[in-house]
Amino acid sequence: MPDMSASANLAMTHVATLAKELDENKVTPGVLGFLVFAALAVGVWALMKSMNRHMGRVNFEEEPESEPSATAKTATRKPAGGSA
Repeated sequence: MPDMSASANLAMTHVATLAKELDENKVTPGVLGFLVFAALAVGVWALMKSMNRHMGRVNFEEEPESEPSATAKTATRKPAGGSA
C-alpha cells in the first residue's frame, strides 16, 4: 500500500482499529459496487413499469367466431369464371 494518499491511509487505520481481523487480500464491492447495483435495480424497475404500461394498452379481446355453417359455405364455393 505505498501508493495510498495520506487521507486514505488515515481512513484505513481507523477502519483497521475497528475491525477484529483485517484481511488485506479481501476485496469488497464498496460504494461503487452499490451504486452500479442500485442503477441496475432502478433500470429494471423502470423497464417493468414501462412494460406494464404497454401491456395495459394491448387489446386481448378475441373476435367472436362466425357460425360454422357460414365458413363451410365459403370454403366450398368455386371461384367465379374458373373451371377448377
